[in-house]
Amino acid sequence: MKKYSIGLLLLIPFLSFSQEVFKGMIMDQNNPKDNLGVFGASVYWLNTSVGVTTNEEGWFTIPYKSSYKKLVVSFVGFKTDTLTITSLEPIHHFLTPDNGLKEVVLKSKKKATQRSFVATQNVFTVNSAELLKAACCNLAESFETNPSIDVNFSDALTGTRQIQMLGLKSPYLLISQENIPSIRGAAQVFGLTFTPGTWVESIQITKGAGSVINGYESISGQINAELVKPFTDNKFFVNAYGSLGGRLELNTHFNQKVSDKWQTGLYVHGNYRGEKFDQNNDGFLDFPLMNQINIMNRWQYIDAEKGWVSFINLRYMDDSKQTGELNFDPTRDRGNSNNPVLSGDEVWGSEIETKRFDTSLKLGYVFPELPFQSFGFQFAYSNHQQDSYFGLNIYDIQHQSVYSNLLFNSIIGDTRNKFTTGLTFTHDTYNEFVNSNNFRRNENSFGGFFEYAYDNLDDFSFTAGLRADTHNLLGTFVTPRFHLRYVPWEKGVLRASIGQGRKSANIFAENQQLFASSRQIDVQSSGGKIYGLDPEVAWNYGISYLQGFKLFDKKGDITFDFYRTNFKNQVVVDWENPQQISFYNLDGKSFANSFQVEANYNIAEGFNTRFAYKNYDIQTDYTSGKLIKPLTPNHRFFANVSYETSKKENDAQWKFDITYNFIGEQRLPNTASNPIQYQLEEYSNSYSLLNAQFTKVFSKKFEVYVGGENLTNMRQKSPILASDNPFGNNFDTTIVYAPIFGRMFYSGLRFKID
Repeated sequence: MKKYSIGLLLLIPFLSFSQEVFKGMIMDQNNPKDNLGVFGASVYWLNTSVGVTTNEEGWFTIPYKSSYKKLVVSFVGFKTDTLTITSLEPIHHFLTPDNGLKEVVLKSKKKATQRSFVATQNVFTVNSAELLKAACCNLAESFETNPSIDVNFSDALTGTRQIQMLGLKSPYLLISQENIPSIRGAAQVFGLTFTPGTWVESIQITKGAGSVINGYESISGQINAELVKPFTDNKFFVNAYGSLGGRLELNTHFNQKVSDKWQTGLYVHGNYRGEKFDQNNDGFLDFPLMNQINIMNRWQYIDAEKGWVSFINLRYMDDSKQTGELNFDPTRDRGNSNNPVLSGDEVWGSEIETKRFDTSLKLGYVFPELPFQSFGFQFAYSNHQQDSYFGLNIYDIQHQSVYSNLLFNSIIGDTRNKFTTGLTFTHDTYNEFVNSNNFRRNENSFGGFFEYAYDNLDDFSFTAGLRADTHNLLGTFVTPRFHLRYVPWEKGVLRASIGQGRKSANIFAENQQLFASSRQIDVQSSGGKIYGLDPEVAWNYGISYLQGFKLFDKKGDITFDFYRTNFKNQVVVDWENPQQISFYNLDGKSFANSFQVEANYNIAEGFNTRFAYKNYDIQTDYTSGKLIKPLTPNHRFFANVSYETSKKENDAQWKFDITYNFIGEQRLPNTASNPIQYQLEEYSNSYSLLNAQFTKVFSKKFEVYVGGENLTNMRQKSPILASDNPFGNNFDTTIVYAPIFGRMFYSGLRFKID
């Protein structure tokens, strides 16, 4: 019986082709001789929700049933016609201009952030206007004005910002670039810093279980970054940035039309920091010395007449970081610090050198006469090479990855019933060198998926997806996902979701900051095939309610979210022993509860506010007992106020943005076995952060901005344990819960040619 069920599931996409369809062409009566078709005309069956729009040539194809008799054709500026259909013979219909129609001009400003009332999944979109509210030098820094994502520092040395959603670290997120998984494996810790902010057109944030289309690795959600498109990006763009923290950045975009169907873009990013800072006088750099060159060539092909669209990306990046003690000199001190016999004169330092090449291809085809039917192909390859050392610890990794995804979209019966099906193949080769140990492995997976979406085009929709994958190390498994949306009343949307995800834990790549300590590594094998550990498996459940409202004739909305992640198995990262870092499979329970309430309100024209409160309850059974997750505040409060003056012809425009964060107390890892001078309290103090930015737009081509981060000048006292003895047994740079660097100001300019 099981075999027949699977076979029927695979046949569903092909059985849908047997439905009857009706075809026709809609034309402009003013051009009868040229037979010019009308693009974008609306065609639907009277008293039904079954409808389509005409393609570039004016053709349409619409599902047909014998009960459908009246076909309605409408287009702005033309009279609406209702046609009686008596056979399946294709029609050619001319629209008549509505000469009595007066011109009406509607102006609307696109919101910087958008929370959809119609999407089935809980998706939050951040567009370029929101990204510009902060300096936004890279993707990791793009979430400062977004309360759904938490931004934390991973350690006291590298200055790298790590993100969390629903209380879980980024490895539990599926982070993709144009729906191709991108920041994974070796790129988990630093990968977000490898995508410059100016390259990002928009970001879609999905809470909870994602779609089966994008794979099985998503557990707490998905972040998808859409890059700027050569056809729509400026012909020339430059962004220059400098901060009093010694950081300099330059971004340039060059876009050129090659033909009517081909456009190409060259994007160049560079950043540099060569100045040393030690504001807390612990003898260590507050920021790493660094430089990065990042180049991307992007090609876009569009043939709307035949239904083809394609993107080709080629990118190369070279990134280097040096951190450690102020007087560390790599050419002089690296060899000495690796000497097994320490003389006491050694200087502690670290270097991280990363070279990455990646390329991707996206190919899509929309059937000209069946606009609801399409197929797509995605392919990506990356080669990530990192050579690094942290004092006496060495960590090198090479990760080569291949990803391919074939998709087909169509309908079942009518456009209310849509489906996507396809096949996915991935290959990953890992080669890691950890001190004197070499870890090698190949991961291969092949799977298929089917996702069905129903939408009554009014108050109810759901999406049900299932994928089956076979993996050479994780075995064969099934991943279910389900999303539901219901509209109980006007401007109210209730959503619910449930889904499972699994991933292989890259214990060293995901926790590189732990090498910058004197902790000994302890991997407690349970017989699994990856580092002796079993894969991580978790269920995510969520419910969300969005209510739009009007107050004093101004729009606003309020959202309530609650999500719970239950781990069936987790690779526990246990650093409750200050002399050791342990990795082992979960024996007991581990869960993460996340509650958030967020309100957005437009007080006046150009004056917007956003407030949010979050509460986390995250607990795991360690070998020492059940504990709250360390370095995660139970309470967070967020507020953002933005204002921009109205834009008038030839007048300058001002934009102001202020963001406030309150971060509650956080449990700190146990340090009771350290000498008393290196012991920490059980909990950190709560604190506040304030960021602000001001922008003056002189014209469509030129603008300047100035801003400040951490205006409250909050700094963690003694972020590095045993900084006076970095080669001793108590050295630790990983217990970071607040900023290291104090108040920091920056400025920059943007110039563009359309």
